[in-house]
Amino acid sequence: MSNGSLKQDLRLQRLSISLIIFSLAGMLLCANTVASSSALTINAKDTGYRGIWYMNQPSGDEYVYKYSGGLGTYCAKHKPFAVYCEKVKKTFFCYGGTTTDSNRKLLHIVSYYDHRTGMVPRPTILLDKKTGDAHDNPVISVDDKGHIWIFSTSHGTARPSYIHRSSKPYEVSEFELIKATKIEGGKEVPMKNFSYMQPWYIKNNGFICFFTRYKYPVDRTICFMTSPDGIKWSKWTRLAAIDKGHYQISAAGKNKAGTAFNFHPEGKGLNWRTNLYYIETADFGRTWQTVDGQKMMLPLTGVENPALVHDYQAQGLNVYLKDIRLDKRGKPIILFLTSKGYESGPTNDPRTWTTACWTGREWEIRAAFVSDNNYDMGSLYIEDDGTWRIIGPTETGPQPYNPGGEMAMWTNKDLGKNWKKVKQLTKNSPYNHTYARCPVNAHPDFYAIWADGHGRKPSQSSLYFCDKQGNVRGLPREMTENLVKPELFEYKSSK
Repeated sequence: MSNGSLKQDLRLQRLSISLIIFSLAGMLLCANTVASSSALTINAKDTGYRGIWYMNQPSGDEYVYKYSGGLGTYCAKHKPFAVYCEKVKKTFFCYGGTTTDSNRKLLHIVSYYDHRTGMVPRPTILLDKKTGDAHDNPVISVDDKGHIWIFSTSHGTARPSYIHRSSKPYEVSEFELIKATKIEGGKEVPMKNFSYMQPWYIKNNGFICFFTRYKYPVDRTICFMTSPDGIKWSKWTRLAAIDKGHYQISAAGKNKAGTAFNFHPEGKGLNWRTNLYYIETADFGRTWQTVDGQKMMLPLTGVENPALVHDYQAQGLNVYLKDIRLDKRGKPIILFLTSKGYESGPTNDPRTWTTACWTGREWEIRAAFVSDNNYDMGSLYIEDDGTWRIIGPTETGPQPYNPGGEMAMWTNKDLGKNWKKVKQLTKNSPYNHTYARCPVNAHPDFYAIWADGHGRKPSQSSLYFCDKQGNVRGLPREMTENLVKPELFEYKSSK
């Protein structure tokens, strides 16, 4: 063999060895990536439906905490928790669940109710959020191909946020982690953190999302973004950054999306939130205006601005946002609660449930009824025949002046003037019921979903749903079969 042939042969051997090493390294990297992804994305079947118990800020009085209880469908600034899909006649839903040996370890859980059979499967454990904070609860959306999307939000910036998509349309047995990106400084960068996420899917357009970013620049800066596919997201639009920031609740329809928000006054602390504002977009977020069409330059930074619906700061009242809907004409109706302070107990009564309805000329603001805690949360329904309906924990529960209570159904047929309690849904309960949530495209057989829990100490938390008539069914805490038909929930007398 000549020297040239020998050298060429040696070069080929070195190249082959390099390729083998490169291939092995790639396989190892792939294996590590899969292992990391699989460790995060659990995709396991649970043995039943169990919600998380959560508390916030010990108060040192008889009410124990600022708020607490079974908060699997918390909070009002997370939405939606359920979506009805007519094509398969199922309501898909998610919630903050927990393990069999803990009431306080947060798992993200996904399931569905089959309207054809009246049954639910064993729910799917999507991921362990590595926290006990119910502010990290998931929310859900469904695209026009039937893929189920779960947005795993985070409370602040200390923990990462995630987006998952179901591997198959209209199925919840397996999800894939999405490596989402956003535009920042003209470049595509990973999107790893968001708070208080509210994703809405608009057919033929994609996702529009309202969310919060902490320290961006104020403590709670409310934002907006869009995506055609849930993977590549637009740049973030700051909507408002007044004083110390905001909470917001949003709604979206085919031709419009809108958000209602309050603000935290400088120097008052984040437990104080007041005023009511509203802005909307009719072009998928390219421009923003007030309800009467005044164009807005964003972000809003002044307390006094054209988006102001009502000045509650002047009245010394806190504003707790509950729900918002757009009617057939695209006009907003906002549901919120006012009180004199953040602490639990009768000192800050009355807690007044209130609606603000845009008539086309002005905001009509009307009191509806009262309950006993700032964090009593219910959902507003604007039905085809013009009926307004609220399902919420307005009746005094077993832990008075703690969040939640007994669930009731109220209706109104005159744009918020006169409300009628048509049915009390629960009674003689051992725990307070909290955070009744309305599904997107709500079906009459699955009209609201919520959880219960002790208002003053850690407890187990179960999940419930009701139909439009107010019949309540409990989701089974333990399942020995793959499919179970939830039974009507009956309460035994406490006497």
